[in-house]
Amino acid sequence: MSILISGSLAYDYVMDFPDSFKNHILPDQIHILNVSFVVDKLNKNFGGCAGNIAYTIKLLGGEPLVLGALGKDASDYLKHFKNVGIETSHIKTVEDKFTASAHITTDKDDNQIIAFYSGAGEDAFGLSVNDVKEKVDLALITPTKKEVMIKHAKECYEQKIPFVFDPSHQLTAFTPQELMMVIGQAEFYIANDYEMKLTQEKTGWDMKELLNHVEVVITTLGERGSVITTKNGNIEIGVCPPRSVDDPTGAGDAYRAGLFFAYTKGLDLKTCGQAGAVAATYAVENYGTQTHKFTLKEFKERYCNAFNERFIL
Repeated sequence: MSILISGSLAYDYVMDFPDSFKNHILPDQIHILNVSFVVDKLNKNFGGCAGNIAYTIKLLGGEPLVLGALGKDASDYLKHFKNVGIETSHIKTVEDKFTASAHITTDKDDNQIIAFYSGAGEDAFGLSVNDVKEKVDLALITPTKKEVMIKHAKECYEQKIPFVFDPSHQLTAFTPQELMMVIGQAEFYIANDYEMKLTQEKTGWDMKELLNHVEVVITTLGERGSVITTKNGNIEIGVCPPRSVDDPTGAGDAYRAGLFFAYTKGLDLKTCGQAGAVAATYAVENYGTQTHKFTLKEFKERYCNAFNERFIL
């Protein structure tokens, strides 16, 4: 059975700025901001939340199905997916637009400035969960055009497909009513600590009330790990120590891949979170979001070394 991932597919232009943004921005002149950051590294990578998550799920031995759109420059991305064995039959190609692109600049403090062009992703509304004939264990509704996220969430709910709602950087696009509606349809809600606070402000729900509308809430904390919260309390998830910190971009997507792949295998939430932590570390250690590699044996060994437990599928 498969994991369905609705979300963006993009080409990422990942750049390193060898200084701190704060040294080049005058707070009292922010209203006339005009800055230029000279970067010392640039890579073009395959990206987009759906693509990144699918990539790591495939490394783990899963069968991801991507529901998303590419543009007239799709050939490289489709070839890449074919090479790694990811099914592409549910990916739409839009002939009159370019594929979405993200221009990501990271400073030496791991702060990021991102410019995103949605491109062909605007046409993903024509895709439907109802057209997916494969048996789906779990769906992930990840960032893309808001209307697409709402549509695919509704279709999952109506088909009784359990799904993860992961609005991420699209959170601000949702009205409070839309946000509450989709959370109420989901089984999992995941956000970083800043996004979780914003969620509570927009909905007026504290964590206790949030859990009256969704089964599991996951709060990611970057280098401090993550917290998985249910009505039974918090499960604190530690980190898997990285051997190097080359690029934090895509770590959150890898975390989601590891966690939800483990969940579809029937593992407990603590083990799932720790699997996510290990997957995230592989992403951090590599420049780009779909460049890390590991075998399942290597992953299990890394998991055991990090958490002193066996990872049994």
